[in-house]
Amino acid sequence: MEPSELRRAVEAGRATAAELGLRVDDAIVIHNSDRVALRLVPCDVLVRVAPLGQLADSEFEVEVARRLADADAPVAELEPRVEPRVYVRDAFAVSLWTYYEPLGSQIAPADYADVFLRHHAALRRLDLDAPHFTDRVAAALSEVNDREQSPELSDADREFLSDTLGGLSAAIGLDTAGEQLLHGEPHPGNLLNTRRGPLFIDLATCCRGPVEFDLAHAPEGVGQHYAGADQSLIHRCRALNWALFSAWRWRRDDQMPDRGHWRAEGLNRVRAALERLGSG
Repeated sequence: MEPSELRRAVEAGRATAAELGLRVDDAIVIHNSDRVALRLVPCDVLVRVAPLGQLADSEFEVEVARRLADADAPVAELEPRVEPRVYVRDAFAVSLWTYYEPLGSQIAPADYADVFLRHHAALRRLDLDAPHFTDRVAAALSEVNDREQSPELSDADREFLSDTLGGLSAAIGLDTAGEQLLHGEPHPGNLLNTRRGPLFIDLATCCRGPVEFDLAHAPEGVGQHYAGADQSLIHRCRALNWALFSAWRWRRDDQMPDRGHWRAEGLNRVRAALERLGSG
């Protein structure tokens, strides 16, 4: 968020928590992108604040979190001292979560795979209407193919991303037999190493697809510890994920920090992943 919007978002998060009876002396910005994550002290609550245009996504995330907690999934939980719902204040959607102090140590590949197995098992127990991963690809394609939405994307790179997104999505989506509910974006930034063990966060990206789509977000080597995973499908999904990442960075309104670097790096990662597929 831009500085003026960020100030309003922080105040919306603080005011919402205070009105719910939580003590708020300070708010620490943990993450700032299209939505903001705040740590409130001394109540030690994590608050996620999104523009009101993302209200449906915030409500979906809260519902997914509530159901996964009931299924004993390894996920960050909603703040138990308040009603588990999304609050609207000053054109922002506000949700309150348990704050977990992250541990400094990295998660070993075998442990990463184990938390995936437990998370996917919990997701299979849910009866939840969620989009298919190809819906996400279609949204990215719409942005890439619309020059008004991605005006700085060159014609050559536009064609490259469009062909990559369309081709890989079609190839991966051919076999639907093994599909299930997924996290959607379980990259290392969305898996916290806590005293309770590894916990997934950012649950609004829940979608349907093959487990390999999730595994492709993890560091190299994690998928090798996941029983039954199709390694070649993981590589195809990794190329698709980098194409999705790159497409979002070229959006006119993208607010990712250091966007200029990641625009170029994203395209490089897509090409490297495709070269690996070709050599394999």
